[in-house]
Amino acid sequence: MKYLWLLTLSITVLLSCNSSQKTVEENAESSIENKAQPNITKDPVSFAEMITEEELKEYLYTYASDEFEGRETGEPGQKKAVEFIKAVYEELNIPPAQANGDYFQKVPLEISRVPQGSIALKDTSFEQGEGFVTFTSLEKSFSSIVYLGYGIEEEGYSDYEGLDVTGKLVLIKAGEPKDEMGRSIISGSLVPSVWGNASDGIGAKVALAESKGALGILYYDLAYYPRYQNYYNFNVEAENGKMRLKDSVQNTSLVLVGAEMGNLLYPTIETDHSPKVLDTPVEFKVKDTNKFVDSENVVAILRGSELPDEYVVISSHLDHIGITGEDINNGADDDGSGTVAMLEIAEAFKKAALEGQGPKRSIVFLHVTGEEKGLFGSQYYTDYDPIFPLSKTVTNLNIDMIGRTDPKREGERNYIYLIGSDKLSTELHQLSEEVNEKYTQIELDYTYNDENDPNRFYYRSDHYNFAKNEIPIIFYFNGTHADYHKPGDTPDKINYDLLENRSRLVFYTAWEIANRENKPKVDVIISK
Repeated sequence: MKYLWLLTLSITVLLSCNSSQKTVEENAESSIENKAQPNITKDPVSFAEMITEEELKEYLYTYASDEFEGRETGEPGQKKAVEFIKAVYEELNIPPAQANGDYFQKVPLEISRVPQGSIALKDTSFEQGEGFVTFTSLEKSFSSIVYLGYGIEEEGYSDYEGLDVTGKLVLIKAGEPKDEMGRSIISGSLVPSVWGNASDGIGAKVALAESKGALGILYYDLAYYPRYQNYYNFNVEAENGKMRLKDSVQNTSLVLVGAEMGNLLYPTIETDHSPKVLDTPVEFKVKDTNKFVDSENVVAILRGSELPDEYVVISSHLDHIGITGEDINNGADDDGSGTVAMLEIAEAFKKAALEGQGPKRSIVFLHVTGEEKGLFGSQYYTDYDPIFPLSKTVTNLNIDMIGRTDPKREGERNYIYLIGSDKLSTELHQLSEEVNEKYTQIELDYTYNDENDPNRFYYRSDHYNFAKNEIPIIFYFNGTHADYHKPGDTPDKINYDLLENRSRLVFYTAWEIANRENKPKVDVIISK
């Protein structure tokens, strides 16, 4: 027996590391085929047996307890979760992945809130929400405005001709040029082009101005301005906006102007469509009021013995949805099950390494934050700060809900949904099938792997941020149930024998990928 102490939590967790029981009808050892695997000389069975339902249960009863308050991103319960995970890796003597020796990879998140302030032009100052509406901050003075009329550029027509808008403030109005019969000059018919479409035109014009380097965009659309103002009022009353990655905020400030401000900017804006430079000074004093969210991924690594600069990433999300009203959403299955599975898998790999059977490739244990808010932790890892090069990342095995059963599969409990195994690499898919047949004999259900599946689970968990970077992935998933995202998702409802066998499947698959001679190659044509 050994005891794991957590400094910040004062939690004692009992680890019965030497226990090993049969948790499915057949012991995994009895199911091994006699024929040798061509690329592996090591036997992983004794190490897989380190993954036990007893330890999984002890971990999960702590990790999905009320003390962790549902582990909402940035909240105190999530801080307890990351400290818990860190302490386990410290106990296992598996080092942090970052060069600075920190297990925590800070993920810059913020809750978007409506900026506040004013815009002054000539001798008049307009307050946010009254003369104009904006959802982006900007504190800067401009000596002039580039009036672009409709702000359109198409083959044979350009409102930008002869004008440089880089770093400038531009004024654009809704609509498009028409002939005397009311036909669109762009489409050549009475049907508006995308530029003149009431809902799509603003997006197309703003994107074009951004691409040309405009720093600020004043957009005049009297027909739609009341809608923008209502949306602004709604967001002010709601107080809190959506969480997002801080670095994902656009650099160009878009301001929607009302009638009074538009008339003051350019009195003949309704009738004059000719682009020109207006000698009108404008001062922006619109300040950011977003709320910073302090959150982090937890990343550890077991270095490979022969190919340490190639990486197999095993991932799960550490967060959940927190507290609703007075109810704590413990998230035992979502994704407590994936989290504790990773900790047990890490222990099994560490045991192998201590016995001189460490993996050839490095194993990265990536616990990500913000999955419930929009896959932010994994997006930050892949898109902004990959600790290890994506070009050297051979596979991602993502675990998200593997502790329960789908009501649709009542009476057929020994299964797991696999998603994405064949999306990029037929080799990975075949490897997965062979590993399962050899060691765990779980029914691999590909129902949700169908591209036409309306649930679109392939795009809804952290593996997708690796897949979009053409890294082969497998997503392990038991399906949803009545307690999904509800207070009823508690540790007592977990099927620990299934959790054990499914965790072992991930371990065996990672073992094969880490130790085979060649990495799974991307051999599926990707449509973009």
